[in-house]
Amino acid sequence: MSLSVKGRIKVKMNEQVISEKFKKREFVVTDESSQYPQQIMFQLTQDKTSLIDQYKEGEEITVHFNLRGREWTSPTGEVKYFNTLEAWRIEAGAGAPRAASAPAAVIEASQEDDLPF
Repeated sequence: MSLSVKGRIKVKMNEQVISEKFKKREFVVTDESSQYPQQIMFQLTQDKTSLIDQYKEGEEITVHFNLRGREWTSPTGEVKYFNTLEAWRIEAGAGAPRAASAPAAVIEASQEDDLPF
């Protein structure tokens, strides 16, 4: 499920190396689109951890992300569920991507096409 949120960067955390094969970086965006501002934490993983580097705290951005969920069973057998907002693209302010933040080949469907139906 791919979604997006506009807001201001509140906090940028340092990159965390979890294992040889996995690294992540978290950041928080303040979404003020409703009556009560929301502090939303996103996660960048692997080669995308540097996407947030070029943005400053307080800067307005649009974050494109996937909603991820998983189940975990503790050693005692207790089952827990976790959600992650995994960011995959970040755009400055009004939505114009900065050169380094856009994936090399992003294909977006046009609202108007030449299909006859």
